[in-house]
Amino acid sequence: MTETKKLILGEFSRTVDDRYRLTLPDEFKEVFKPDSGKCVIVKEKPGHLSLWEESTWKQHHEKRVEMVMQRLDLGYLAGNMSEVQRFGRLLSTRCRQIQLADRARFLLPDGFREFLAVEPKQEVMIIGAYVCIEIWHPQKWISCIEEDIPQYSELLESLCAGTEKK
Repeated sequence: MTETKKLILGEFSRTVDDRYRLTLPDEFKEVFKPDSGKCVIVKEKPGHLSLWEESTWKQHHEKRVEMVMQRLDLGYLAGNMSEVQRFGRLLSTRCRQIQLADRARFLLPDGFREFLAVEPKQEVMIIGAYVCIEIWHPQKWISCIEEDIPQYSELLESLCAGTEKK
């Protein structure tokens, strides 16, 4: 029997410390357990980062990157070199491996803290997003949730569509 992965859920406010470090909420420590503390931090959109267990990120992302590399090697993307370069630029800056330290604390790397638009002693929102943890600038979080909450029921129905047994 396969083990069911525990879901990462919850909404918490945290303060960035003087050294640009964040500590994950205690509630996440039991469900977010990266191997050897290895995580990947990802730029999603301005004011929004995500934090992944490295193994989950590899399953989620690296297969697609390999597919692009194979398509490039086979010549399928020869006419799209500007798009390949654009993809490479984004790939270079989009994510970085980080180490989760004791007490589930981590450093927001240069480039990521600017993308998040936070300074020391500023509050951020830490959100459980089912499969990863999200870090939001508070105003960006409010805007996102105001837009998304009215669509919750429709989203749930679309994710469940086709799963009923007949």
